[in-house]
Amino acid sequence: MTSAAEQRAPAGEPAAGSGQPAAVYGARRPVPPVPAVWPGAPTPLGARFRTGPDGVAGTNFALWAAGAEAVRVCLFDEAGRETRVPLTELTHEIWHGFVPGVLPGQRYGYRVDGRWDPWTGARWNPAKLLLDPYARAVDGEFALPPEVYGHVRDWPDQAVADTVRDERDSAPYVPKGVVVHDDDDWSDDRRPKTPWADSVIYELHVRGFTRLHPDIPEELRGTYAGLAHPAAIEHLVRLGVTAVELLPVHQFAHEDHLLRRGLTNYWGYNSIGYFAPHAGYAASGTTGQQVGEFKRMVRALHAAGIEVILDVVYNHTAEAGELGPTLSLKGIDNRGYYRLQDDARRYADYTGCGNTLHVVQPQVLRLITDSLRYWVTEMGVDGFRFDLAAALARSMHDVDMLSPFLAVIAQDPVLRRVKLIAEPWDIGSGGYQVGAFPPLWTEWNDRYRNAVRDFWRGALPDVREMGYRLSGSSDLYAWGGRRPYASVNFVTAHDGFTLRDLVSYGRKHNEANGEDNRDGTDDNRSWNCGTEGETDDAGIRALRRRQLRNLLTTLLLSTGVPMLVAGDEFGRTQRGNNNAYCQDNEIGWVDWSLLQEPGWRALYDLTARLIALRHRHPVLRRRAFFSGRAQTADGLRDLAWFTARGAEMTEGDWYAPAATLGMYLSGRDIPGRDERGAPVVDDSFLAVLHAGERPTGFVLPGPPWAEAYEVVVDTSAEEQTGAPGTVHRAGARITVPGRTVLLLRAA
Repeated sequence: MTSAAEQRAPAGEPAAGSGQPAAVYGARRPVPPVPAVWPGAPTPLGARFRTGPDGVAGTNFALWAAGAEAVRVCLFDEAGRETRVPLTELTHEIWHGFVPGVLPGQRYGYRVDGRWDPWTGARWNPAKLLLDPYARAVDGEFALPPEVYGHVRDWPDQAVADTVRDERDSAPYVPKGVVVHDDDDWSDDRRPKTPWADSVIYELHVRGFTRLHPDIPEELRGTYAGLAHPAAIEHLVRLGVTAVELLPVHQFAHEDHLLRRGLTNYWGYNSIGYFAPHAGYAASGTTGQQVGEFKRMVRALHAAGIEVILDVVYNHTAEAGELGPTLSLKGIDNRGYYRLQDDARRYADYTGCGNTLHVVQPQVLRLITDSLRYWVTEMGVDGFRFDLAAALARSMHDVDMLSPFLAVIAQDPVLRRVKLIAEPWDIGSGGYQVGAFPPLWTEWNDRYRNAVRDFWRGALPDVREMGYRLSGSSDLYAWGGRRPYASVNFVTAHDGFTLRDLVSYGRKHNEANGEDNRDGTDDNRSWNCGTEGETDDAGIRALRRRQLRNLLTTLLLSTGVPMLVAGDEFGRTQRGNNNAYCQDNEIGWVDWSLLQEPGWRALYDLTARLIALRHRHPVLRRRAFFSGRAQTADGLRDLAWFTARGAEMTEGDWYAPAATLGMYLSGRDIPGRDERGAPVVDDSFLAVLHAGERPTGFVLPGPPWAEAYEVVVDTSAEEQTGAPGTVHRAGARITVPGRTVLLLRAA
């Protein structure tokens, strides 16, 4: 269907009101007969199966498309034949209708008509089949032939290509939404509800974590069912993590530049369906079965005491900029969904991905919050990590901690009770916001990552930064009622080197990505221990494993919420690739065979032991910041810092170059009470971190700190023995081997 202006204007002539030439290309297909459609209701949005008037079963379709001139829902049979049904009811900018006889499993999409006027941001094109933003399931894979672009992608003059409308039908080349019957009340599910302070997060990729697991049936590897398999869950339980943070599982599409190189967007940070679990991770089918499979995975993890956190990408979509494809929102109401520049042909890009969702707009905010609530209430998840969260917190331009998005989350009765993690930056001006998000939110703390990496490679000028990071980053988070668990501490994440690569490579090796090694950060803060890449040198290999023990021990002894990356606990490598977003192969997958090697198995055992130690000792997972003041008459403080001489650190010591730091944590002065109102009392510990190459002496503090000290962890040893360990008297001068963490229990 064309607008009146376009009907009057031949191809290549200006459309009324545009002020610029408009052009069309290709031919339209004939419209088949129209079935019955009843008025239906404008809410809820999306395609919802229900019983209509007179008990007739069918599906209600509702789509927000404020500036559109006409909307048709397109139904597809098994042979791909299309039936177009006009939605003639319009209520508060929502087009809606009830179609009798449309049952769960029905594939569908939308065609939305309106003006083609890119100079004002209007990009309606009814030749393009559009995915319902509220689709609960998606059937099919996004390829990107020229037909799926709203403009003529291959127009000779690329400077104006986005202004020439492409009239070729995209329906044969795009996935379809699927009508799903939501009938699950979750009454048999028991959420773990792990307190933030007790949480240990494990970041994993559904496909990459299970793809090579030898004990998961081959047909389930790489799927939600594979992650729900007892073999996968057993590993998580034995390790002791309390939550899995899944890399994006919203339906996503692959970028054209990757498809042209024979690659795909493996990580999935290119969402196009905010309600649909990614169909490529389903073992059971893609016409709605993926929804049930995802729910069963969540239930299985919950039954094991493990929460499910989703990494969500609401800052941009897979439609990219003006030269990107027309898959959904761009063709529904481009101006309503995306931030546009003053030149409305162009998109405001705070994400580096071509577009930015306009979260200030009520309908966009509704889309995001409806999606979040859906994943909590109907899919059972326990929290979210928001990719480039600063982009969501922008008002009209600047990042604003009173923005509509943050305000709505703060008062929502469902969302304010789940775990909320911000990646507290974007690429726009003023986008770096670490420490600035309000209460309820935790944040990825990249200053923790940088400080720990620099300390263990000998690049910190002094130990001030380490003091803050080890003790909960009070300089960043001790305001507004925030707690130490506002800091999600991590040394590695999916983005960057693996832990093993961090100690094996001094520079990135991303050649397999096909971008001439230009992609990925150059600021790795890594140290290869003397040789670039893998080596047969036994000394270097031993040093690298020791550095891994140091990094993991530091992470799991620090105050805050630790986050591990899948496979780091047993030496996974990406061969120096620090941006494996397009590596759906052995580079990106977890190599489970490493657990059969004694050295890597020992690293896994140490990690599990450290997590268990953390779970047993509340002094290692405090719910309030340290005061640093004496709490008792004997002068014992909740936190004290020591030099290698056994003396408490002075202000000058914090500014002096040093490779050794002693941190004393008192178990007598833990704020708060247990569930029965009793004081929380624990052992006290002294952690000695020595990043120097050579051994150093360290004098153990005497009373009131302790009468003696028992060694609990010694990272200089490949194999860790259990308690009781070696006991040293207070005041003794012990030798700390080079590049070692000692954890000692105070007696």
